[in-house]
This record gives sequence, structure tokens and C-alpha cells, in this order.
Amino acid sequence: METELFIGGKWVGATSGSRFDVLDPATGDTIATVADGAEVDAIAAVDAAAAAGPGWAATPPRVRGEVLRKAFELMTERAAELAKLISLENGKALTDAKGEVTYAAEFFRWFAEEAVRIDGNVTTAPGGTNRILVTRQPVGVCVLVTPWNFPAAMATRKIGPALAAGCTVILKPASDTPLTALAMAGILAEAGVPEGVVNVLPSRSSGKVVSTMLRDARVRKISFTGSTEVGRILLAQAAENVVNTSMELGGNAPFVVFGDADLDAAIEGAMLAKMRNGGEACTAANRFFVEAGVADEFAHRLAQRMSALVVGPGTDEKTQVGPLVNEDTVAKVDELVKGALADGAEAVTGGSRPAGPGFYYPPTVLTGVGADAAILREEIFGPVAPIVTFTSEDEAVRLANDTEYGLVAYVYTGDLARGLRVSERIEAGMVGLNRGLVSDPAAPFGGVKQSGIGREGGHEGLLEYLESKYIAVNW
Repeated sequence: METELFIGGKWVGATSGSRFDVLDPATGDTIATVADGAEVDAIAAVDAAAAAGPGWAATPPRVRGEVLRKAFELMTERAAELAKLISLENGKALTDAKGEVTYAAEFFRWFAEEAVRIDGNVTTAPGGTNRILVTRQPVGVCVLVTPWNFPAAMATRKIGPALAAGCTVILKPASDTPLTALAMAGILAEAGVPEGVVNVLPSRSSGKVVSTMLRDARVRKISFTGSTEVGRILLAQAAENVVNTSMELGGNAPFVVFGDADLDAAIEGAMLAKMRNGGEACTAANRFFVEAGVADEFAHRLAQRMSALVVGPGTDEKTQVGPLVNEDTVAKVDELVKGALADGAEAVTGGSRPAGPGFYYPPTVLTGVGADAAILREEIFGPVAPIVTFTSEDEAVRLANDTEYGLVAYVYTGDLARGLRVSERIEAGMVGLNRGLVSDPAAPFGGVKQSGIGREGGHEGLLEYLESKYIAVNW
């Protein structure tokens, strides 16, 4: 278990000697202390990335791709130990952690193949005066800021395309889950990534170190996954040096169930969309809108399934729902549920925080939730399903769109025409139509409105790290 900063291909302590604790969410106990990077360390990381940039950009795409392919293989070989590490510092159930490792490794495999698909084109100017030659070049030094909820997948989803494109990176992982990011650094080094191409900077002073890097003219891109509030701040800071930005921000996903839906499939989809990672996902179903005629049955069956889940330490093989990541997160979930209950909602199952150590919250289903309830305005980030009824397609679409966010939505119906029609009308970057899972390394992931800018995954994810250069030429 590495616990130092990874800068210029070497494990180094923070210049100040400062360190911070990483806690086990199941107990609140310290599991490791990690070097706490500061502004001077951030500049050292930029120095390393800038120095390595020209050589990595000039490396043949096939060679870059083979390095990523080797990283995929190493992750696959070490899936069990990586899953245990994720579960230990994040709290998620081992089943979820194993799924994350598989998902995370796939980004390295996908972008290993995309590295050789960096395209360009040649056309003739409409006036016939010259040829239009367009080529793609790496953006340059990239700052990658990742959240705690998917500490491996959010790192590989950014590192993969950046390295495939020929960029060098500084990864700033969430301070709740730095150990997984440091493990990824070791894997990439072993896979053959040259010194300085990938740097990892754990820090409790996230705002200060990221701002320091954004003020450095050598940094040409920031990719951030996290809250919309922080995203707005980083967008403003990036504007000072006109830094290229990709933002995957908050979500408030509607899960819409029409009366003609296959309820068996809808329940299975709801369990996946709500309970993946214990609800701590930006793609998690946050607001359940169910047609009035089937709402009672849906709520009853969903509550049965959720109440049967085994809650416990994520590292226990029997656990299906682990603790939330920290005290602030479980306190927020508890506050949102208490507010909904005070406003007249009813807890069909769950609904109160248990006593004892650890950051646990039980799977909860709420009915009788008003359409203007506070719990429908905020990203819950926990195992809570508030249900609201509707009576018409137009009402369902209006309720689904009544949010500043637009990351993902889920629609269940037996009428394909209606499903496609509603999918088009809902304001979201992604829609799961009769599916409770949308994430795929081969697909463009991202949102609209306050949920972000740009796309990750797919060929679009590679283009986020490339600049198009136009050369006017005659021959």
C-alpha cells in the first residue's frame, strides 16, 4: 500500500512532511496515513508533467496504446486486491468494488484501442484556393480531479484518454480515497508509463493545490468530476488562463415508470439504478416518478427488495450495502429523509439512521413525497428512494425536467414509441430506456444543464484531450 506522493516517477513525501488519515467508513478507524501535498508539491508535479510532455506526445500511438493495454492486464490480474482496497477506504460492498475494478480496467482497454484512431482529414476549400489539412494534437498538461465514489473508475476514465492522446497528467484524487489512486500510479508505472507522464497528488488542501496548478500557464486542461458547486468555482478559475475544461458534475436522475411497464423489469432496473454503490453515484436514480395506477405495487415491491439487502462492512463478503463514505455524507442523507418525513412522507422501509459506529444508513423507500419536497431538489447520494406519482405523460416529463441537473434519466414503458418520445423530451445527456445501467466505456458519458460540459468515454472521450490544428496548404 503506497502512501506517498507520486511525482516524476518516484514516491516522495510531501515537502512539508505533513500527512493525513484515511478512515475505514465501517468503523471510523484510521487505516493509513498519506502524504499531504501542498502548493509547492503541485508545482513539482506540473514541472514533471511538463518535462515529460514532448517525449510522450512524440511516442507512437501504438506504443501508447500498448502501455494502456498492459495496465488493463495488470488491473485484471490484481482485481481482488484492488477491490478489497476500494472497499476498505470507500466502504462499498465487495460486490460493487469488484464491479468497479472491471469497469475501471475497461477504460484502459478501450482507450488502448482508441490511441491508434486519432484521425484527421484533408479537404479542398470551397473556393478552390487551397487544401484544408486538419490534424489532431494533444492538449498538453492535464489536471484530473476525481471523486471518492468510484476512486478507480473515475481515474481510469480520465487517465486512459489523456495518455492515449499523448497528454501528461496530474491526478488529484479525493482525500477520502487516495489509496486506490496511488495503487493505480504503481500499476501504470509497472505497465511502462515513462517518468513524469502520470503524477498523483493526494492532498487535504484540494482547492489550494488545484488553483495553484490552474494558475500555471503550462497547464492546458482540467477534467473534474464532482459537485456542481465546486465545478462552477473551477470553471471561473480556468477562465483566467482560458484552460480547456471537461466537467462531469451533479446529477438528480429521474426514474420514470409508466403503467404499461414490465414491473418485474422496472423493479430490477430500480435496484440497479438506485443501489449500485449504495446510491453513492451521480447516475443513481434520485427521484422515482411512478404512474398512479401502479405506484402502490411498485413501492411495495421495491421496499421488499431493498429491506432484504444485507447491510454491513463493505469488506464482508456477505454485505450487499456498505456504509456511506464519511460522516458528512450520512448526516446529509439523514437530514433529507427527516425533512421529507416531517413534510408528510411515509417510510415504507428504513427511514432512520441506526445507532453504533460507522457511517451507515439503511435502504429506505419513501411514499407520499410532495413534488416540491427538498429531497427531490438535491442529490441524495445514499440508499433512499423517494416516490412521487403522476397521471399523464406530459406530467411525467415536466416532473423529470424540473431540476437544474441533466445527467441521466431512466424510463420504463412497454410502448417503444412512447419510450423514445419521452427519452427525447427529457433534458438529460443520457437515458436508460428499460435499462437501469447506462455507463459503458464505449459510450459518451456526460450531461446537460448544470450537470456538466463535455463527454467521457467513447471516441468523444479521446477528442476531449486533443486540439484540432488547421493547416492551409497548396499542392
